[in-house]
Amino acid sequence: MEYNFRDIEKKWQQRWAETGAYTVKNDFSRPKCYVLDMFPYPSGAGLHVGHPLGYIASDIYARYKRLKGFNVLHTMGFDAFGLPAEQYALDTGQHPAVTTEENIRNFREQLDNIGFSFDWSREVRTSDPSYYKWTQWIFLELFNSYFDRHSNRARPITTLVASFELAGNAGSPCPGDESLVFTSSDWASFDARRRADILMLYRLAYCGYGEVNWCEALGTVLANDEVINGVSERGGYPVVRKRLRQWYLRITEYADRLLEGLERVAYSEAMKEMQSNWIGKSYGANIFFDMSSGDRLEVYTTRPDTIFGVDFMVLAPEHELISRIATPDRRAAVEEYLAYVGSRSERERMAEKRITGCFTGAFALNPFDNRRIPVWISEYVLAGYGTGAIMGVPCGDERDFRFAKHFDIPITNIIGDAYTGETANPTKDATLSNSGFLNGMVMRDAIEVVLNRLEKMKIGRRKVNFKMRDAAFSRQRYWGEPFPIRWIDGIAVPLPVSDLPLELPHIEKYGPGPEGEGPLANIPSWTAQHLETNTMPGYAGSSWYFLRYMDPHNNAEFCSRAASDYWNQVDLYIGGTEHAVGHLLYSRMWTKALYDLEFIGFDEPYKKLVNQGMIQGSSRFVYRLKGTNIFVSKGLIDDLIYTGPQPPIFYHTSEVDRLHVDVNIVDGELLDIVEFMAWKPEFNNAEFIFENGKKLGQGERKLIQYLLNSKKGLEFLNEEQEMDVLNKLKILDISEFKYVCGSEVEKMSKSKYNTVNPNFLVQKYGADTYRMYEMFLGPVEQSKPWDTKGIEGVHRFLRKLWRLFYDEQKIWSNAAPADSDLKVLHRAIKKIEEDTERFSFNTAVSAFMVCVNDLHDLKCHKRAILEPLLILLTPYAPHVCEELWHDLGHTDSILDAAYPKLELKYLVESSKMYPIAINGKTRTELDIALDASQADVEALVRNNEVVQKWLEGKPFRKVVYVPGKMINVVT
Repeated sequence: MEYNFRDIEKKWQQRWAETGAYTVKNDFSRPKCYVLDMFPYPSGAGLHVGHPLGYIASDIYARYKRLKGFNVLHTMGFDAFGLPAEQYALDTGQHPAVTTEENIRNFREQLDNIGFSFDWSREVRTSDPSYYKWTQWIFLELFNSYFDRHSNRARPITTLVASFELAGNAGSPCPGDESLVFTSSDWASFDARRRADILMLYRLAYCGYGEVNWCEALGTVLANDEVINGVSERGGYPVVRKRLRQWYLRITEYADRLLEGLERVAYSEAMKEMQSNWIGKSYGANIFFDMSSGDRLEVYTTRPDTIFGVDFMVLAPEHELISRIATPDRRAAVEEYLAYVGSRSERERMAEKRITGCFTGAFALNPFDNRRIPVWISEYVLAGYGTGAIMGVPCGDERDFRFAKHFDIPITNIIGDAYTGETANPTKDATLSNSGFLNGMVMRDAIEVVLNRLEKMKIGRRKVNFKMRDAAFSRQRYWGEPFPIRWIDGIAVPLPVSDLPLELPHIEKYGPGPEGEGPLANIPSWTAQHLETNTMPGYAGSSWYFLRYMDPHNNAEFCSRAASDYWNQVDLYIGGTEHAVGHLLYSRMWTKALYDLEFIGFDEPYKKLVNQGMIQGSSRFVYRLKGTNIFVSKGLIDDLIYTGPQPPIFYHTSEVDRLHVDVNIVDGELLDIVEFMAWKPEFNNAEFIFENGKKLGQGERKLIQYLLNSKKGLEFLNEEQEMDVLNKLKILDISEFKYVCGSEVEKMSKSKYNTVNPNFLVQKYGADTYRMYEMFLGPVEQSKPWDTKGIEGVHRFLRKLWRLFYDEQKIWSNAAPADSDLKVLHRAIKKIEEDTERFSFNTAVSAFMVCVNDLHDLKCHKRAILEPLLILLTPYAPHVCEELWHDLGHTDSILDAAYPKLELKYLVESSKMYPIAINGKTRTELDIALDASQADVEALVRNNEVVQKWLEGKPFRKVVYVPGKMINVVT
């Protein structure tokens, strides 16, 4: 009887769907386990083999916990709003609602082929009005709340208004404007607009103005990670910095709690460090410097002890003072520099290795000795960090040192011999010199002295600062959640909850609104209601989706308290590290806010986080000289590595474009290149230069054009034309004209043409094989290149498992197992349970292979052994296990079987395989009881046929027996 995996897998996938095998109930009487995947954005490209890696890992764990008796919540949904979905729709000339629906259908089909245990009855889609109704509701809760620094939690904004009416804001410093101070009588005198503006400075979700990455071609604001080298990641369109009205989340108020919460969750140390560095907590002071222009410059520093070593100031290019302080002789240079910076993202500015900057012509005065300090601007200073200005101390900071050296700014030495002049020294242990009243003090001791002096002179104050900034929470695009806000006379008025959801209007065509507004600004019926024209960003719906899974069909609330109290935190969350400082931080902040407002009973969403590694693809690419249609080989590119005469056609790699090619179309030969040229229009009429430097001849180029004109090559030629082409091909020496594509292992992505569709592998080898092979590739947390060389081995393992049950006919039996059989089984139980608990799925797969091999060696086909083995294997290969389970006579599903219990007595060794040496040379082995006596051992050895053979009739002199180690026969 053959292992017909295709029929088996289709049969059980259909049966499980029909019976609702994965439907989960909120059964509060059972122990729970919540297993969650970061849900996908449903792209038009569908899944490639890298996507399911984390899903398979979570599915194994979810099935394992189910077998252990837990009520397991394991479901799936789609992050369906956002720029990628909108741009894909625009590129294909369709509405995003249509393309999103089609893409989800394709994703669902691919996921179902792999046999995941998702409860699809709980599916959520962020673009579904029944879902984003509650995203809008949570936004209104954030809008109607503020962060009370006294109680360290969010509270209703009405509580803040009541305190203003009683005592002004004396006890409630303003997070949006620390200089704002007013009394209760002032509050009473303010008109509605002024009160609304003040409350906006306190709200957790607030509206303000800020510098953003504006892409005119896409008509939207882009996040920093969506901008690469001054252009949009999607489409390569120019991006500039622009000041626009934006919605923000006041996540900075939660900075301390976000740091503290990392101590209570099981994240990797690397992940915790990434989040801690992003939050970037520091202690220092804000210091005021008077300017030659009459303005006052506020600077944040963590090293007030270096105040006398300040040799220059650097302002962020966005700093509001620049337009006022730039002197007439420097204005043109300043404007030119600002234009340069405006085309670069913050990420690029921070990563820039070159030193750039521009002197403004203005000077600041040191508040302690009135020394004139030149004021510069530079891209490495960001407006959102601190005050957007820094004081440069080149003897103590390496970046400041390089800046001063580059622009020939004199350097003041305030640390004596600790400064060599060759590099900066950031020490806090040097003795200060050239530092006025601080001379002779150790730097770390001087910090407190300067802080006290600043506050006494009222020219500065202590300050705890965070590198993290409030999160921009709006986009100027169509495909996103509408804000439930009306603007009435400049005041943001929330819609009543009864009006939710505020649905996205259906329009066939859309483009950017006027003055950088979103597409909704072009809809008269929308603007007539004074509704907000921005939409929410992609991370809005993903910040809380784990809560909706708990209670997805609740129309009265986002999630009942009973459901959230039961399912509580996600026990296991699996996803990529690319979401470390985006989705994860926002989701943690939303959870803390909902906890503060008493909607849920926990303030961290994810108890344990596992970051799966990346499945990498092998990319193929060709090189093209920039601005030409000449393509050159990798060999010629590699020639650039050595010094000496360069190839005459180009001079350095910056003049070369690298273009990815479809590995399924190009594999090196000339004919394949012809097909590739037909497939990719920019290759038409290209001049190819091959490894030997020889150019494609005129006859060959005519042949290529001939094939191009035939649309799809030889397929469309008649017999006479085909013979003509083949004859022309015969005159080509293919080996001489071989084009060697460059190759590199990199991220698997459709844009790199290196993806592999899991459907093909499932069709060829089966879902169970594919699932186990992905796990077998290596530790789930590590990145690894995709390679199908070993998949045949995994498939053979499943066939070998099948042969424990069937040969030509049924061969399993009800015979009682031997101790050796039980030893193999319980060794597997121990190993696989331990590996599954610690997510070491690759070693678990190896353990299954060892177990099946051992059972074959023992010729064990006994039901008492095979039945628990199937249960062990079910999380990894559910289809074949369900089939064999029913073949054993069960009528219930193996999905709900009881996980085998480990019995350690079968793992206690009672004997040992001893090497038997004769005169020091090992000749055989004997299995001997561990408690055997000297006499027992001698008797066994004397009677062994192999020993007698090697003795050749010689008498025993003695038998050396070392219990537990060795036996040596001396003749």
